[in-house]
Amino acid sequence: MTEMKSIAIKPLTAGDLNSVVEIDSATSGISRRGYFEKRLTAGLNRPKDYVYVGLFAKDKLQGFALARLVVGEFGNAGASAALDAIATRPEVGHQGYGQMLLDEVEKVLRHKDVSALTSQVDWGNPDILGFLAGNGFQLSSRLILTRSTAEIPPELIEEPEDDGITELDYSSAESDDYQALSRDRVPVRSMVEGDLAKIISIDADNSGSERAEYYSRKLHQSLHESGVRVSLAAELDGFVVGFIMARVDFGEFGHTSPEAVMDSIGVDPGFAGQGVGKALMSQLMANLAVLRVERLRTEIAWNDTGLIRYLDATGFSPAQRITLYKPL
Repeated sequence: MTEMKSIAIKPLTAGDLNSVVEIDSATSGISRRGYFEKRLTAGLNRPKDYVYVGLFAKDKLQGFALARLVVGEFGNAGASAALDAIATRPEVGHQGYGQMLLDEVEKVLRHKDVSALTSQVDWGNPDILGFLAGNGFQLSSRLILTRSTAEIPPELIEEPEDDGITELDYSSAESDDYQALSRDRVPVRSMVEGDLAKIISIDADNSGSERAEYYSRKLHQSLHESGVRVSLAAELDGFVVGFIMARVDFGEFGHTSPEAVMDSIGVDPGFAGQGVGKALMSQLMANLAVLRVERLRTEIAWNDTGLIRYLDATGFSPAQRITLYKPL
């Protein structure tokens, strides 16, 4: 009883950063200071969108859990949250601290009217898989796809399908060169705050619903919470006609993470068939390669066949990760 009284679970503060990085490094084998610094700052600035809790025993941080609100990835509406990280010090394992942290996260999320908690886990990590399975997580119907940041191979140029999201027809009477058909012909630039209204409009045209709050959150994450700004907008005739939202985090000593994450992509239906989607993807790959980012990862619904065709055509394949969810 005395030991339990010495345990407290409470929100993390900026002063906990060093301890969080220390615990994460001890459990993961790498240092991700830049990542956690960005995430803690975001949690303090936008507390309604995040749950950041720490477990303290005798006033020392022994473990932490981070979750963020997610509202509809790639057209899927619904209030849910993603469990981004949970860890305890190796020397205090098997004391139920992880269970306490997860219980607290779920309690806060229920208070926020969040209906589900999701997570991504490497297939080769049996410890966390077993922990989540033992706490009610189930296999999700969503897929995780990945590709290297190498240029899209020329043999993929002849894909004939146009899925309504982006251009998949690369035929041209002018040239067979991939670059001339994409980013050299469709101007692509870095995304800015002023693009939000058009992004919301493009998504509404494609999804049938307006998700202003979702994209406001995503744009803030892309521009302010990512280690490097890599989100892009495409323009034709002076108008934004497509976008791609992605993020790259910093690891140890300011080095970029070897993997980037793509959250959203959209093309104005009125400009379908003009190579906008391929231009965005091609420029993103070029930018990531310069940053020495090795891979790009994304998550989609298993039955979003149009998007799957597009991603397959641009070289994506299944990743060695699985998605889990738990109804709250």
